[in-house]
Amino acid sequence: MNLVRIAALLALTFSPFSLANPVPDSQDQTLAKRSPVPFGVYIDRCSVPGTIALTFDDGPHVFTPKVLDILRSRGARATFFVNGQSAGNIYANAGVIQRAIAEGHQLGSHTWGHPSLVGLDYNGIVDQMLALESAFVQLVGRIPTYMRPPFLAVDGLVLSAMAQLGYHVIGASIDTKDYENDNPAAIQNSLVKFRNELNAGGTISLAHDVRQWTVDVLVQAMVDEVAARGLRMVPVGECLGDPADLWYRNPR
Repeated sequence: MNLVRIAALLALTFSPFSLANPVPDSQDQTLAKRSPVPFGVYIDRCSVPGTIALTFDDGPHVFTPKVLDILRSRGARATFFVNGQSAGNIYANAGVIQRAIAEGHQLGSHTWGHPSLVGLDYNGIVDQMLALESAFVQLVGRIPTYMRPPFLAVDGLVLSAMAQLGYHVIGASIDTKDYENDNPAAIQNSLVKFRNELNAGGTISLAHDVRQWTVDVLVQAMVDEVAARGLRMVPVGECLGDPADLWYRNPR
């Protein structure tokens, strides 16, 4: 066990959000050997031809069920990068989390409180991840192996921490910037951006299931656009060729 790993485990032990049993090295090694997706590497494009990954950040939220309804109506599956406490609270929306998994969507970590991880020290980064892991353990009994850094912000320390904690780091090659266009007059700008970046070869999109006009207008428009192009809407793990049983791991 290397010194960085020891530091990570000490951080887990003394963090206020620590879990009782750190992941043994054998679980890390097994996941790494089986998965074609590396840990601690920033990835923003699918590798499986003909697929696109629609992803939604900052939930779970009271708007999220409508997104799930739209996706279900078109047989589409997506990825939700969730927070513990941001626009909504994960415990207050436990049913949304459980429904998303039951309907075949993938859940990933977006940290507990949505801070930029860049600028935090190592223990601060670890605390953000473990706080959300604790909620996942309580709600679904497993923790995700995929994460998206808030604001898509990473540096060497963040990537090193994610590698040590066993996380695949997901960015975006289609960024709708829907948070800038959350009104009926402007939301079409996000759809235009989605189309343009899809035309440019983007395959992992970013939107927010906590924005009213994203949920009321943009989600349906994106799904219709992708369906018209004959692309398969799948979770991030699937678009990267990662078996579904590797999208989550046992509690630490």
